[in-house]
Amino acid sequence: MIPASFDYERATSVEHALSQLKEHGEEAKLLAGGHSLLPLMKYRLAAPAVVVDIGRLSEMSYVREDGDVLAIGALTRHRDVEVNELVRSQAGLLSAATSKVGDPQVRHRGTLGGSLSHGDPASDLPAAIIALGGSLVIEGLAGRREVFADDFFTGFLETDLAADEMLVEVRVPKAPGARWSFQKFNRRAQDWAIVGAAVQVDGDRCGVGLVNMDSRPVRATGVEAAVVSGGSAADAAAVAADGLEPPADLNAGVEYRCHLARVLTRRGLEESGIA
Repeated sequence: MIPASFDYERATSVEHALSQLKEHGEEAKLLAGGHSLLPLMKYRLAAPAVVVDIGRLSEMSYVREDGDVLAIGALTRHRDVEVNELVRSQAGLLSAATSKVGDPQVRHRGTLGGSLSHGDPASDLPAAIIALGGSLVIEGLAGRREVFADDFFTGFLETDLAADEMLVEVRVPKAPGARWSFQKFNRRAQDWAIVGAAVQVDGDRCGVGLVNMDSRPVRATGVEAAVVSGGSAADAAAVAADGLEPPADLNAGVEYRCHLARVLTRRGLEESGIA
């Protein structure tokens, strides 16, 4: 439970953090809220030679409107996302999903960007960003690029981030008239989800992201297509697990997770106005 030794560097700017990543490459890790990195370090599943602390870069903590999208700084803490009035009115699904993350202590320290950068398929927020049709702004010393959430998560705890890049902003389309639902099934209130479903229905558009149903956060494309073509909630939810490979562990087997995906997706669709 004791991490391997490491050097500590407190970043004074985004450019300073990026220069440290450039210098140390794979040997460096960014520290924001610490809820993803520190547990891995304690179990020595991660052993960075250099930890670059970006937690005090206040310029990366914000929620603001940018035309038809909400721009959210990667270091915006979960609690600030949860209670922000712009998020609640324009992307209510994100506020609801954030309210289910851990406990109040976690939500007051953890950050949106940290959760997404970790790329954990059992985390709530990647599925919500996928359902919202969000994108992620990545910065390196060579400049910025924007990646759709579907393409950002590439494997188990793997993302499209290069070793010398960092996530700086999350962008989600405004959807003030959308109906949405976040469904989460877990053993105890603060546990990781055994399965979860993030659903947003906005006119003729439907977004569904699933939690803990594959090696990476995934979109339930079959469900979305069924809803758009006029299918019922029951018919659409019936294909929620199609083509996915959920894990089997002490909490649930594959068949049980597939069952939960169908049940939670149906509940989410019905709560979002699909009969």
